[in-house]
Amino acid sequence: MIRTLTPSDLSWDDVDPSRYPFDAAAVHQVVHSLGPASHVPHRVDLSSADRAMTSRRLDEGRAWADAMSHALVEHYGRWSVGWRWAHDEGDVGGGPVGSWCCPRDSITMPQETLARVASALSEWRAWLESLAGRFDAYPLDLSSVGEQRILWERAAHHLILQVTDRTGCGSGWHGHCRQVLTWFLTHWGVEPSVARTMVDQAIGGRFKSWTGPDVLLVEEVAERLSLSLRPDHGEWSDPPPARDHLQSWLTIRATAPWQKCPVSDSGPVTAARDGAADDIRTFDHALDPARAQGMLAALDLARTDAARGAALDFELLRGWQQHVLGTNQPPPFRSRPAFAKEGRERYGIGPDTRARMDSCLAESSPGLDDPLPITARAARAYLDVCFFHPFDDGNARAAFLAAVFVLAREGITLHSVPLLRRVSFEADDPRDGPTLAYYINMLIEETRRNSVPPQQGR
Repeated sequence: MIRTLTPSDLSWDDVDPSRYPFDAAAVHQVVHSLGPASHVPHRVDLSSADRAMTSRRLDEGRAWADAMSHALVEHYGRWSVGWRWAHDEGDVGGGPVGSWCCPRDSITMPQETLARVASALSEWRAWLESLAGRFDAYPLDLSSVGEQRILWERAAHHLILQVTDRTGCGSGWHGHCRQVLTWFLTHWGVEPSVARTMVDQAIGGRFKSWTGPDVLLVEEVAERLSLSLRPDHGEWSDPPPARDHLQSWLTIRATAPWQKCPVSDSGPVTAARDGAADDIRTFDHALDPARAQGMLAALDLARTDAARGAALDFELLRGWQQHVLGTNQPPPFRSRPAFAKEGRERYGIGPDTRARMDSCLAESSPGLDDPLPITARAARAYLDVCFFHPFDDGNARAAFLAAVFVLAREGITLHSVPLLRRVSFEADDPRDGPTLAYYINMLIEETRRNSVPPQQGR
């Protein structure tokens, strides 16, 4: 699972400033040109006695910040999600950015808010550039690690101190410290998975939130890290041959423990508010009002189809996707291999791909002899759409609508949906299907706790 709008999963390849141009003088202009700049939400009035309204405003602020992250990534690249990595218990927390805290405190008047976004992005970029300079200040050669071990140790020691100073050692600061040390090793040729393991073993869980490491601990971690290095840690394995990630998913799908997925209490759930529609009106509208309008139309159609008990198949999906993409006709099934996650996943195509997808989607029906829990069926339909990747564009939105449809067909409307829209799942990870089912169960239970009593829902 990848948290697409948070920076903790970023690799050095994702953030290396030499790979991504950035004009600091133009950043304010760029931020103002993005879709979310025209839809800055109202400032949250924390003194209001209306707790429901306050909660709603906070949710709107978080969705707007997500939309701004999405827009920045589209313009600059994935490195830019770090603009929200605030100190202490901020928006993401434990990070090096001081210009932005969180939607609650940082969203004020529109111009002030956009200035904070631009400043936070510039601050994050400056930090990355300073790290690149510090990495290069120690010209290291992994093949000569025996002769240079003291330099590796000094570099690690210096970087730990830089991170403690930059983050202030607040909540979760050690996560970014671990990341920076891993970046440093991979920058000088250590294979990424080896680098992560070495850093974890060197730190040994001894860095703690709200506590700066003492001098002896910093020295010990740096020494342990340098002593663990070997020349063969730079021997990267040959890239695996190109594979079909759709086939990987189908193999995992057939063996995943779907029957063990959480079983939510049976029966319809009427949400106190429509989480799907609310998220579209905030997140999608901030990106582009026309996009939100299309998504709302597709959502209405999906729920109408659910109410009549329609079967989920590609024909149904393409009817919704016409509204999602704003096309004159329902889009066709793709005719070529598809790629996602910056090319890391490839989904093959064959004469029976569409038929196989329809067969998989049919298993989301509740009318089977031995139906799986609703959480498993909704999760599996979502992932089926992700990895069959039937459309040339908008597949994540199509997957979201498929999950909404499966739930709506059994009378379930979710109170909140960001967990379904701000994460990305991997076709070859057997944990992701059950994890998504767990998320859906959690959302259903949250909705049930906040549901409208029957007499009020009529």
